Amino acid sequence: MTLAWFFLVSFVVLLVLRSVFFKGAYSQASQPPSGILDMHCHTAGFGAGGSGARVSKALRESWKFKLYLKIFGTSEEEVSQKGDEIVMDVIVKQIAKSQFIDDVVILAMDAPYDVEGNLVEDQLEVYVPNRFVGKSVKSRKGLHFGSSVHPNRKDALKELEWSKKNGAIFVKWLPNIQGIDPSDERYRDYYLKMAELDLPLLTHVGDEDSFSRTDNTLGDPKLLKLPLECGVQIIAAHVASSGEREGVENIERLLEMMPEFPNLYADISTLTQMNRSRYLPQVLSDERLKGRLMYGTDYPLTNTPFVTALQFPLRLTIREMADIMLTKNSWDRDVKLKAALGCPKEVFELSRSFLKLSS
Repeated sequence: MTLAWFFLVSFVVLLVLRSVFFKGAYSQASQPPSGILDMHCHTAGFGAGGSGARVSKALRESWKFKLYLKIFGTSEEEVSQKGDEIVMDVIVKQIAKSQFIDDVVILAMDAPYDVEGNLVEDQLEVYVPNRFVGKSVKSRKGLHFGSSVHPNRKDALKELEWSKKNGAIFVKWLPNIQGIDPSDERYRDYYLKMAELDLPLLTHVGDEDSFSRTDNTLGDPKLLKLPLECGVQIIAAHVASSGEREGVENIERLLEMMPEFPNLYADISTLTQMNRSRYLPQVLSDERLKGRLMYGTDYPLTNTPFVTALQFPLRLTIREMADIMLTKNSWDRDVKLKAALGCPKEVFELSRSFLKLSS
């Protein structure tokens, strides 16, 4: 048998096996709605143009740095010449061309602070200031402000007030790199202020491996009980779909909390990444997440090879895979993929209604 015949026969066998074992979407697939809000979208920068943004030396010298800028759709040279705001300009152009996405929330990222309220330089990974994001989104159509306020800051309560006054939709944390223990009783006044201002908390939950240093003990969902008891509305990013504590997967620890805390929600950002996609059927079918799950992307991570329709050969038709892979707009690719896998219309719509943003 020639090599060509071998590949032809192998291809036919694979098609036959696929037809035998094909299962279809995790739940009923439907056409996604238009006018979607992506409530989990990052920007980046290293201080170009006077933004005040910073990146740690270790991260900037890592191979990840150039890759991150590439998937943002820019380069170190372009950002240096045009300033950090160029990243947001790329985002604006992309969503303007999107069939499904109308607007996004751009996330600031506060620095780590010690218990005395001092910035901890040797622990800083990424810093994207509130003033930079808050100002930049005002002049760009389709962008909203996601503030980030470390509770150890000496001016934390005032910064929450400033954020609300300047249009912040919610507060964003990444405890694993910011050094935040959500269960710290010292934060009670901070949480009460968040509840008073009606500022929800979008926080990373689970393990984190995108940076040069991390403390994954701070990603334990159980640490969120204090702010939940204080009345803070919390959105658990990625449904805690990574890591484990005390021999139990973080996603299970989060789901156990859902019945007790009606103010606990989650987003489906990165749930189609190769390292998290095994949790997608559980997330789409668990009744505890009914009406509590909202759409987000964790942009720009949708632009990596780790998010591909090819990893779902038994769930997507060949036509669906081809259509998704040929879709150039990264937001439309993400929406099509999640919808084809069974993400319901209510998930795509909840982020906007929850955050009280008109379309």
